[in-house]
Amino acid sequence: MWLQCLAATVLVASVSSVATREVFTNSFLVRFKRSLNHEEAHEVARNHGFDNLGPVLGSDTEWHFTHRGLPHARPRRSIAHARLLKQHPLVHTAVQQTGFKRVKRGFRLLRVPEPLPAAEPRDPYFPLQWYLKNTGQNGGKPKLDLNVEAAWAQGYTGVNVTTAIMDDGVDYMHPDLKYNYNAEASYDFSSNDPYPYPRYTDDWFNSHGTRCAGEVAAARDNGVCGVGVAYHSKVAGIRMLDQPYMTDLIEANSMGHEPHKIHIYSASWGPTDDGRTVDGPRNATMRAIVRGVNEGRNGLGNIYVWASGDGGEDDDCNCDGYAASMWTVSINSAINDGQNAHYDESCSSTLASTFSNGARDPSTGVATTDLYGKCTATHSGTSAAAPEAAGVFALALHANPSLTWRDIQHLTVLTSKRNSLYDAKGRFHWTMNGVGLEFNHLFGFGVLDAGAMTALAANWRSVPPRYHCEAGSVNTHTEIPQDGSVTLRIETAACAGSGSEVRYLEHVQAVVSANASRRGDLEFFLTSPMGTRSMILSRRSNDDDSRDGFTKWPFMTTHTWGEYPQGTWTLEARFNGGSGPSSASGWLRGWSLVLHGTRAPPYAQLQPEDPNSKLAVVKKAHEDNALNK
Repeated sequence: MWLQCLAATVLVASVSSVATREVFTNSFLVRFKRSLNHEEAHEVARNHGFDNLGPVLGSDTEWHFTHRGLPHARPRRSIAHARLLKQHPLVHTAVQQTGFKRVKRGFRLLRVPEPLPAAEPRDPYFPLQWYLKNTGQNGGKPKLDLNVEAAWAQGYTGVNVTTAIMDDGVDYMHPDLKYNYNAEASYDFSSNDPYPYPRYTDDWFNSHGTRCAGEVAAARDNGVCGVGVAYHSKVAGIRMLDQPYMTDLIEANSMGHEPHKIHIYSASWGPTDDGRTVDGPRNATMRAIVRGVNEGRNGLGNIYVWASGDGGEDDDCNCDGYAASMWTVSINSAINDGQNAHYDESCSSTLASTFSNGARDPSTGVATTDLYGKCTATHSGTSAAAPEAAGVFALALHANPSLTWRDIQHLTVLTSKRNSLYDAKGRFHWTMNGVGLEFNHLFGFGVLDAGAMTALAANWRSVPPRYHCEAGSVNTHTEIPQDGSVTLRIETAACAGSGSEVRYLEHVQAVVSANASRRGDLEFFLTSPMGTRSMILSRRSNDDDSRDGFTKWPFMTTHTWGEYPQGTWTLEARFNGGSGPSSASGWLRGWSLVLHGTRAPPYAQLQPEDPNSKLAVVKKAHEDNALNK
């Protein structure tokens, strides 16, 4: 079943972006006709002037070779080197890897004086960690925080849970991290060694991963910096973001590294947040993620947490194939008074939010560990939000180690809170879907509540099996008018009577092909049979693409979570010129609807303690619907 889902969601054919010159690296994916052991692969590599960096995703037929005689990046494919490898009788194919950019989310060069250590508590930066305990410091809204103290009071601190920080390295000698560092689960894929220490730069640019690690697992009561969300959990360092160009093999091996020792993978990076890029995981990386959620943690599934993006209102995180994937948990951010941060992207695939900086006062940033034993109070961007979520999920796994990757997503939907979150510009309001769940286009289902999540997780019963229904398609070419909109409808029974029937929704994908003379003026809306309208693509003012458009791009929404999928789904396409009418023209070249969810009601075995909780509301809606049929 998961291979079917993979085929429906692989983004290789649909990755498109602004027109750029292709770059080729010195890495090669070498596929052999039979299984090879390490000595045989090393011998083939050595005899042809290559270095063998090891198998791809543990395979014995796919290997990662590099050639030291080639530059890391060049504008032309090296046909001679590929041909040399292909001459070996055991080599089936040799594919030179293209290079692409992946950028850290939220790095700022801002420097402020470090606060004086407080007499107590022994973690001197804890009073600055408003996202853990908001007392109104720096003009924040009291109690607008992650409610971690409630989870800690229940006895959950992240014991026996490891979060991998996939980034530019981790300062594992930092006094606030060294005792919570999992060396066995760590690796440096940028330098191909087991020591993922950050590369030194004068501007401390490679502090990103260390800051993220401290948010998750900085030690408590040791008199150093602050405290991590899950301060008894472990962090692993996966250094993979410190080379001129990323490759599919580096990403894949990073996301598939030690999947039974690592529980959670935290990623605070992605395609360039420039408001014009449309990009996502390539083939090997997608295979690694899908294998992780299906086979990792001994079958319970790895949890991939993704920062939604820092492109602000000029970008849309549904154009980021990592954040918009149903296999990942996409996390946005809010600042200490409940507003969205100015750099927050909005999209219908965001599941929930945590916190980052954004106010004028730099001390309202995220306080955490920094390079060389230092501390910082200015970590920022959705980069800071994703590790906070990873820490909350570590607390939930401590409460119930048997949670699956899907259980974590259901718990996120059911326990996140609207709290005081709001759109500072008044564009996106809180809306209720067809089964009573509140959502917001910026914040998903709300801010994570660690205490509520661990309490529900402790008595959780795993959700029923998940099914994948290809619910219908429209293949006609329809012109999009400059004024007004065009709508295309799909009537579906949600695969009723088949082995892939879906009755209760989780993720919904609209796989769309479209072209426009100005892609950035396109807007798409998906409306469910229960009337929930999701903006699956918003205007992107910087995107002037007129060539690539979208080719079978899977736009995803979580807003219909828990709804019933049978009936008419409507895709609406229109142009939005921003301050004035759009002069763009274009065509909707077809779309298909893919439904993901369960056949059985997901919460039938759970007994809500609070009759006003989201669990109680959704469960009653499901029971009432069953009675009315």
